[in-house]
Amino acid sequence: MELTDIWFVAITVLWVGYFVLEGFDFGVGMLLPVMARNETERRVMINTIGPVWDGNEVWLITAGGATFAAFPEWYASLFSGFYLPLLLILLALIVRGVAFEYRAKRDSMTWRRRWDACIVAGSFAPALLWGIAFANIVRGVKLDARHEYVGTFWDLLNPYALLGGLTTLALCATHGAVFLALKTTGEISGRAAVLALRTGVAAAVLAVAFLTWTQIQGGTLGTVILSAVAVLSFAAALGAIAKGRQGWAFLLSAVAIGVTVISLFAVLYPNVLPSTVNPAYSLTVENAAATPKTLGIMTWVAVIFLPLVLLYQSWTYWVFRRRIGVGDIPAHH
Repeated sequence: MELTDIWFVAITVLWVGYFVLEGFDFGVGMLLPVMARNETERRVMINTIGPVWDGNEVWLITAGGATFAAFPEWYASLFSGFYLPLLLILLALIVRGVAFEYRAKRDSMTWRRRWDACIVAGSFAPALLWGIAFANIVRGVKLDARHEYVGTFWDLLNPYALLGGLTTLALCATHGAVFLALKTTGEISGRAAVLALRTGVAAAVLAVAFLTWTQIQGGTLGTVILSAVAVLSFAAALGAIAKGRQGWAFLLSAVAIGVTVISLFAVLYPNVLPSTVNPAYSLTVENAAATPKTLGIMTWVAVIFLPLVLLYQSWTYWVFRRRIGVGDIPAHH
């Protein structure tokens, strides 16, 4: 296997980690006005992701940095062509992060509600826009012979991409509800389980439609099998949550999201950004890659430091593994 292939796989793994971990973050944020009935329950929900949400975003930073270093041509074409949606995602993530830190700075219900609205919007927008962006990457965009995007913003809002956005939105909402069922106690956990089943049905329908459309466009036997595994895992997750087995439900939901991301990258390979103008203009793992020396240095850096990052993040989740409920929330000051 060439270094270019290894780094394509590595970037795939980074995006899998991002969508699996940040996915439930987005879900919890979106469900804040739906699940919580009072300020104490809102604090319970926010505290379930409080210790980990910023660490989960490291996967996004690493994926972006790895793309820039390993496939600079891909990075340049992607960030120029998808400038507006990526800017909206960045702004949403900034507002969301500020909201987590500032909502408790004043003892004012109006103040907290405004920041809660920022958390909801900052979770909703990335969950939707990432699906639209990745659907366009798989489908292909208008690249010319110089690998420059020659389309418009509205070209990105095609039916396939919008279906991809709705799919990731529904999957994140369900993943977040399953996480809440696992991480909380009492009434919140019960309501989260019920909501996970309701949103899960919609997510399953959207996912089947999106993955089927993806396979029709350019699937192989291998990607069809991956898509089937993703759908079956998600169905099993809904079955587990219905039986009250929240741990298994969360694990299977994570598997479903991870395998879905892998299947999209498998459909994309060996392209990294197909051209709908002319297939010869497409960016591939070969013509978009950095020099072999650069890839070699990156590989050694990843081998040394990636295990340390994984160990640290695993330790964080272990430390904050306990379920929480309204009884664990002190009086607000």
